[in-house]
This record gives sequence, structure tokens and C-alpha cells, in this order.
Amino acid sequence: MDFDRIAQRYERDSLVQKSAAERLFAILAIGGNEDVLDLGCGVGNLTRKIRGMTTGGVAGVDPAAGMVREAWAGNAGLDIALEVMAAEELAFAGEFDVIFCNSAFQWFTGPAMALNGCRRALRPGGRIGIQAPARSAYSPNFVAAIDDVATDPRTRETFATFHSPWFFLESVDDYRRLFEAAGFTVPFVTISEEKSYHHPQEVITIFESGAAAGYLNPGCYDAPLSEAYRAAFREIVRAAFTRQSREDGLVELVFNRVYLVGVREGSALASE
Repeated sequence: MDFDRIAQRYERDSLVQKSAAERLFAILAIGGNEDVLDLGCGVGNLTRKIRGMTTGGVAGVDPAAGMVREAWAGNAGLDIALEVMAAEELAFAGEFDVIFCNSAFQWFTGPAMALNGCRRALRPGGRIGIQAPARSAYSPNFVAAIDDVATDPRTRETFATFHSPWFFLESVDDYRRLFEAAGFTVPFVTISEEKSYHHPQEVITIFESGAAAGYLNPGCYDAPLSEAYRAAFREIVRAAFTRQSREDGLVELVFNRVYLVGVREGSALASE
């Protein structure tokens, strides 16, 4: 996905991603002199936090050049290595004790390939922690708004050509099996329904900080995207979030999120 256009505002607008990251940090308990890779580092705000947790090496990779440029600017002089690199292209071998992956796993185009690369990047006994939206109904609020887009006369014909860029699994067992197939043991995995409360405009900001990068990406359609379509799409979504607000004016925003820790087994994979 092309995150370059939202890179400059991502740190300010990625509200739900930040709050979920705090739980992932607590689960992983990074510390000491551990060497850490921030996989899907975005603009590097969480990479900077990792830098303060360990005296070991800290690196961040992201496939969006605009995000990495922002990360370089925000982390200058902090001894953080940053590189443009997709998860499926990881080129590390036994260099890290921890891989931290927050709100990025759902964007992986080849999850199995990416996990094999993660396993190679970790030392034996190293661990990976992910937090990501889970289940096809990853956010009932967003799904309801998109249902309106799919049926509105202004957008339904073009939206019918949309194909999802996201990778979602429906159960903890599905996620466990995926990681175990890549050579990890999974001591912890859960899918949580998380709720937060926001004014409709703030829900729009949250939507624009991530989901819109998929829903309005031309590469996800088999038809051209006109400016009229984009404008109508945003108008429909805005109206949907406004209708979802309660008497107090707030929207109960729901996300299903997977939290998982995988530990690299000591023996090499047969495919390596």
C-alpha cells in the first residue's frame, strides 16, 4: 500500500494504533541489551520508544519510502538503523532477539514468506510479537460504513471491483497454526474486542490513518478511481460514522485485535 501520502500526519492521527501498541509492549517486555527490529516501523515513533527500552541495537524497516523519510527525520542522532524494506523481503540472519510488529501484519501480502524471514532474522529463542486487526469484521464500524459504499448508487459500480489488500484470520487457532508452520512456538495468542469512544470527526481521522489507504488505493480496484468516486466515498463514510454516534455525540468504535507472541525454535527449518 502507498502510505507516502499520509506519512507526515501518521504519528498525529494513528490514535488506535498507539493505544494497542502499549499492550504489545507490555506483553513483549523488551529490555536489557536486546537487539530489536521494528517491523513495519512507519514514521518511527514506536521505534524511538524501543530505543529507550534497550541498550542493544534497534532497527526499523517499512515498505513505504515516505514513512521511512519521516522516521529518519524524527529519529536523527538516536542510533537507530532505518531501511525501506517489505516484510516479505527481510534480509537479516540471526541478528535480533525481538521483532516488534504493531498494526502492520494485516498489510503483509505474503504472511508465510514474511514469517520465514522473521524466523531467519531472529536468534534461537528470539521472539516476535504482533498486534493487528483480526477477523473479517475487524471493525464493525468500518465494515458498516463500507457496506453503505457498496450499495450507494454513486459508488456501488466502482466498489464492486474492489479487492481487499488485507490479511485477516478468524480465530486464535488460525493464527497459531500460521506461526507454528513457520517454525515458531506460540506461548501467547488472543483476539480481543477493544472499544474506544470518539466524536465522528475523530473516527474519520482514525479511518483515514490506515483503512483509507486500502479502500482508496487504485491498485485495489479493477476500475479507475475518479475524483467523484473518492469524494462520494468519503461523504458516505462520514455520514455513516455520524449516524453511529450515540445520544452523547460519541461513537463506540470497536476493533477486533490479535495479540500474539511467537518464539523461534532452535533448529533450522528444512527449507533453509
